[in-house]
Amino acid sequence: MHPFKIRKKMSKENYIQYVEEQLIGKNNFPAFKAGDTITVHYKIKEGEKERIQQFKGVVIQRSGEGATETFTVRKLSGNIGVERIFPISSPFIHQIDVNKKGVVRRARIFYLRGLKGKKARIKEKRF
Repeated sequence: MHPFKIRKKMSKENYIQYVEEQLIGKNNFPAFKAGDTITVHYKIKEGEKERIQQFKGVVIQRSGEGATETFTVRKLSGNIGVERIFPISSPFIHQIDVNKKGVVRRARIFYLRGLKGKKARIKEKRF
């Protein structure tokens, strides 16, 4: 279908959504939400070389929708909390593994930042 014919039929928001769907490839990642422990396999380019680095941690939030959706993963490295924000439509994400399903009652679990040790544990969902 010709783009000019599409523009007459669609509103501005629908046209943007149509272009996002056509240009940005869909990634088939497993369903996950805040509280889940995941491993993100991320491609890193160092000069000419490419390698895959794993970032394992707890998802503390998902925000946005469609092509602009992001998720934040938090892990403890040594005794320091490290958070990383990943765009869900990033071509550098190789794979996402869901290690544990967590039971939390909020969509954004920022209170985890202030907790240490056993208090920072998240209850695991039983199947």
